[in-house]
Amino acid sequence: MAEEHKVRRRDFLAGVAGLSGLAALGLPFLPKLAVAATPENQAAPAGASIARVGIYPALGISRVGGSQKWFYAPELPGVPAHPEGGFKDGDSLIKKQVQRFRIFAFDDQGRVIQELTAADASIEWRVHVANTKAAWYGFVNPHDNGEHAPGIPTRMRNQYFTTTAQREKMLVIDPGAVSISGANTNWNGNDQNYAMKGRFWDSVDVGLGQVRTDAAGRLLVVPADGVSQSPRGTAITNFADNDDWCDGPVDAHVTLSDGRVLDAEGAWIACVGPDFAPEIPAISTLYDVVENMNWEQKWSEPPQAPLSFRQHIYPTFRRLALMEWVSAAANLQQGWLDIGDFSSAAYLAQLADPSEANKAFRQNVFSAFRDPYNMGPNAFKEEHLKLPLMPGDGVDHNGSPLQWFQFPKLQYERLRLWADGAFENDFADAALDQVTDLDQLPVEQRPHALTEAALEPCSGGAFHPGVELSYYLRLPELYARHADPQAEMFRIARGTRPSLVQNVGRVLDFSSATSGADAPIGPQMAGDLTRWMGLPWQPDAFSCQRVAMQADFPVPVWWPALLPVDVLPEEHYNQLMRTDLPPEQRVKFFENRVWWARGVPGIGYHANASYWDGIRNMISVWQKMGFVVERPGPVDPERPASIPARLFVEIGRGSMEQRFDWTAEDGELS
Repeated sequence: MAEEHKVRRRDFLAGVAGLSGLAALGLPFLPKLAVAATPENQAAPAGASIARVGIYPALGISRVGGSQKWFYAPELPGVPAHPEGGFKDGDSLIKKQVQRFRIFAFDDQGRVIQELTAADASIEWRVHVANTKAAWYGFVNPHDNGEHAPGIPTRMRNQYFTTTAQREKMLVIDPGAVSISGANTNWNGNDQNYAMKGRFWDSVDVGLGQVRTDAAGRLLVVPADGVSQSPRGTAITNFADNDDWCDGPVDAHVTLSDGRVLDAEGAWIACVGPDFAPEIPAISTLYDVVENMNWEQKWSEPPQAPLSFRQHIYPTFRRLALMEWVSAAANLQQGWLDIGDFSSAAYLAQLADPSEANKAFRQNVFSAFRDPYNMGPNAFKEEHLKLPLMPGDGVDHNGSPLQWFQFPKLQYERLRLWADGAFENDFADAALDQVTDLDQLPVEQRPHALTEAALEPCSGGAFHPGVELSYYLRLPELYARHADPQAEMFRIARGTRPSLVQNVGRVLDFSSATSGADAPIGPQMAGDLTRWMGLPWQPDAFSCQRVAMQADFPVPVWWPALLPVDVLPEEHYNQLMRTDLPPEQRVKFFENRVWWARGVPGIGYHANASYWDGIRNMISVWQKMGFVVERPGPVDPERPASIPARLFVEIGRGSMEQRFDWTAEDGELS
């Protein structure tokens, strides 16, 4: 069941176009569509002949969920998914996020002609996903940070299987390639011919999702239910490397109306865990990470002045503003950082002012951002209380400059240019604010917009190992352009190994990960991207919350934009909305945030409530976790001024009781 709730841009902005209206309504930072054609994607002239075809997004993201209801992954940068009825099916099942793939046609100069659908061509899709995590090596920390945070070599998981044949048979879940064509094929998901099903431990059938097509013949990759278990009952002993997630290539054969058959430039699909704060982007996204890699490799142009405030600068400020809803450290950052309130419209107006008279203000704000170029011996102290307060890749190495989160350098360079005043204030764009559908964009913007929209909601660090995917995405060897300068940016290189199992020796380190013709960080095969992630994924999701430090305040957090830490619960929201409560009581409910993962380590009189209880229990209760979504604030005349007009509230939280199906009528249990 598809749920696609199109929210118009002007509905988001409540009829507001510009900063003055935002200030009048007291709204927090709202989404702003901001896309542009890349230099490689320009519109073709009318009547141009098709020379090649490509699949978009280049790297798509599906997210698991136990419900049979689903919604489309975002397709417009800056605009999150808004499924009808929310992201959960009741309080115990999460809806699946389904990635939709499209095909675009190009002329012989690489200019965009149009999208091709079933009305224009015969399209045969081919998808091959696999889960090879159990046959891969364990994870401790990233391997690519050199002397600043040396990678710790890791051993094979399940190494008692010593031969490739044994590991293929017992540890690899490989459905093989599944093909589909036509329009509305398997739309209801009942045809097993389109199921992606493999086998684990040579005894358990495991579904990795299925493929469908929509009314236009576009491909839909529907993820699995997200269930994790050991067929042998093996205990959970590690956040990521327990002995006992899928990804793979997406291809298409396109037969044009003139009889020509073209193989589309292939894409990739990664099926990953849920995003529990889907309307709050990470401070740095996977799109930022890959875009930075393209820039460092000189595959893309350096930042050109004047920058677009709306496209290049505002997103970072908006993400910082929204962090207050998922992290106490961000909510209280004015107590530990000499900087203003990023959620203030008046502050935004000053941030958007490029004048020379405003330069000192901009430079002061810029100094609050952590400098990724500072690799000195005291960087871990000098860069500590800067934005954002999150651990970094080198958290395993005390005193490392990478102990704290690092911005991709391109993102930081754009902030530097902003601080210098090399930008234009194009924040208000009434035309873009009206866009609700990909097809409303100019055709040359649509292919790249799909890739940006797919990666923008994903966490761009710290990679320990990460939320959706990991550090290898910042290494050029992973991409097709590394070997072929004519290949599009963001395309994953394709491997041709004889087996999905890969053995690089007793341990995996940076040398073995990047050396040889079939280097693991190189051309990829089904399952290669997600094999680096936590096994199973739920313990890693729980373990990366707060980080206990010697100082009690402020407390660093890991990935709050996807796995929230401190939230405004629905019960508090209901109370602050009450008009019969005195204003000071309503403010108390607004200001008191709670731990998102409360109850996961255990409930009851003598609950152990330990870390290990938590990572074990998350395997069972992950679908009961709440989602942080936007809700209207109070509007009554007695509304306390400190409560904003729009709030982000944790809703849909289920009971953490695991012994039986509890309802409120059963009374409180201990």
